[in-house]
Amino acid sequence: MTGTLITSEVDFNAEGRQAGFLRVPHSTNRSAYGWIPVPITVIRNGDGPTLILTAGVHGDEYEGQIAVADLARTLDTAEIRGRLILLPMVNFPAAEAGCRVSPVDDGNLNRLYPGNFQGTPSEMIAHFHEEVILPMADYAVDLHSGGSSLIYPPTLLRGPAHSPQEEAALTMLTQAFDLPYAWVFTGGGGRGSTARTAMGAANRKGVVNVMAELGGAGCVTPEVLRQTKRGLRRILHALGMLPDYTPDAPNGTRTLNVQGSIYAEGSGVFEPQKTLGEDVTKGETVALLHHPDTPGKAPDAVISPYGGLVLAMRALAQVRRGDALYQIAADVA
Repeated sequence: MTGTLITSEVDFNAEGRQAGFLRVPHSTNRSAYGWIPVPITVIRNGDGPTLILTAGVHGDEYEGQIAVADLARTLDTAEIRGRLILLPMVNFPAAEAGCRVSPVDDGNLNRLYPGNFQGTPSEMIAHFHEEVILPMADYAVDLHSGGSSLIYPPTLLRGPAHSPQEEAALTMLTQAFDLPYAWVFTGGGGRGSTARTAMGAANRKGVVNVMAELGGAGCVTPEVLRQTKRGLRRILHALGMLPDYTPDAPNGTRTLNVQGSIYAEGSGVFEPQKTLGEDVTKGETVALLHHPDTPGKAPDAVISPYGGLVLAMRALAQVRRGDALYQIAADVA
């Protein structure tokens, strides 16, 4: 394809189901003319919207990888109306290694858009995603989690709308996914976005898009995975792409704005005093940092500068100065 060194084994315009790889060229000592395989499935059946589902932008975030791969494996072409593009492991080297960033080039893919078609493998993937795949899309959903270091409850993330039509579409996606929480950004978005994320890339291409944070702690939680799979099928149905699916009754979504993060101001062992979904008062002690390496030293109290509820928390007990311990959110007024 023009302007990219990546080649695709699938034809995005062909009818039916295709599965294969995006071939990202990568010359190494062990493979002079080698390429990195990024798995992709395209299902197309007649007229309808194009939806892109991505996961594995960070390699240590797993519920989305399973859910997208499950759709690629189980959906029958006859069930679909329109075109579905499925990328369960966008940053394949990171996903294969179970790492947030790529071991090939230390690339944090969700900080590299719009990428560079002649750059590192991660930069080439970002460029292909933004310049080749997203321009085909009407809608996009990007699935994340807290990764190895954080835990989120199932939470949809969406930007502000820049037109009544975009607001209606974002509301439709939010209600269809039907996750317990929705984090609404208060600024940014739109075609002028400068965000170096997959969401920023979709905004620049005029694609109606949301993302989600789905669990974390470097593991898979069955209930979070169940909600993820359910939500994706509900979105397909809401878009008219899965017409014979019968969605169950909605559970409802609590809409939030993030107030900020609480950070460790020193090293120690993190003892949380609050957990996911719990209310937090400004000035309240939310954690203790213990110092078992120093006999007799009392733990440091971590005080919240925000009021609201715990939207995310650290999964790892050992902390250093600058590590995020909590993310606090409050209900949208």
